[in-house]
Amino acid sequence: MIDRILIVGLGSIGKRHLKYCREIFPKADIKIFRHTKSDEVPELSNGCLFKYDDVINFRPHFAIIANPASHHIKTATILLENDINLLIEKPIASSLENIDKFIELSKKTDAKVLIGYNLRFLNSLQNFKELILSNSIGSIFSIRLDVGKYLPSWRPDQDYRDTVSAQSRLGGGVLLELSHEIDYLRWIFGEVDWVYAKLSKQSNLEVDVEDTAHLLLGVSPDSHKKIIASINMDFVRHDPIRMCTVIGDKGTISWNGLNNEIKTFNKDGGKWIKKIGLENDYNDSYKFEINHLVECIIHDKRPKISIDDGLKTLKIIEAAKESSKKNIAINLV
Repeated sequence: MIDRILIVGLGSIGKRHLKYCREIFPKADIKIFRHTKSDEVPELSNGCLFKYDDVINFRPHFAIIANPASHHIKTATILLENDINLLIEKPIASSLENIDKFIELSKKTDAKVLIGYNLRFLNSLQNFKELILSNSIGSIFSIRLDVGKYLPSWRPDQDYRDTVSAQSRLGGGVLLELSHEIDYLRWIFGEVDWVYAKLSKQSNLEVDVEDTAHLLLGVSPDSHKKIIASINMDFVRHDPIRMCTVIGDKGTISWNGLNNEIKTFNKDGGKWIKKIGLENDYNDSYKFEINHLVECIIHDKRPKISIDDGLKTLKIIEAAKESSKKNIAINLV
């Protein structure tokens, strides 16, 4: 059924999606939508389109929106008006501005929209969630998330100053670029009630965005339980990290997103025990999310990561910015 695919944008994430779409659909007609006219035919593609009319005439079975976050909603709205199924790369947008029309439109169409928080498709993170929800560490006291990597080392073949991550006008900065942590915090532990944040530019990197963010968040797994979570994000550390540590009354459990390892520390055992490791790598998660969208299209299922999920994460980001500016906690409920 899937023989026409559109990829919007051909930056690093667009190229990644092109590679995996070609692997999954070797005979598909895969077109790239670009705003700059060129005779170049990108490797693995079947050519480029440069006008929205050409995109509509192409009638892709689904489109992956991988252009800068500041352009997501404009592109997504036009495609959704023509009932084109979408995978929108995270974050759903760079701000809540002009998003209302898109939301209303999404309620009137049968097209499927999946938000690209691909970490949810890692087996290790799924197992981490299951272990926590199965009460393996008992009552939760504290949640701590850390993510960081030196920005110039993200894409060694590209000047970091030219990337989306480094530019405010394109939706850069640690809050938007590393918003996976906010998404999976909600997914595992429940909705965020309030946020208190401090955002700053600590380094000498040539960027016009925050390179460091420290967040405290109130999380409600249910109506009776309140937990404080912390998220530390940065573009400055040379030792990469992506980790979630949860402390409970029976022990501690941690997830390492760099090697997909889960470890537990039982209060009676007195040592760390490796539970799960290397079940699938980060690249596989992109294939899984593409296949999930296709399954939703074919079997008329609701995507696991919905527009509402994307919006809730974006609202937390907006609240964190407001909190840092005003030096107060911002309520979300």
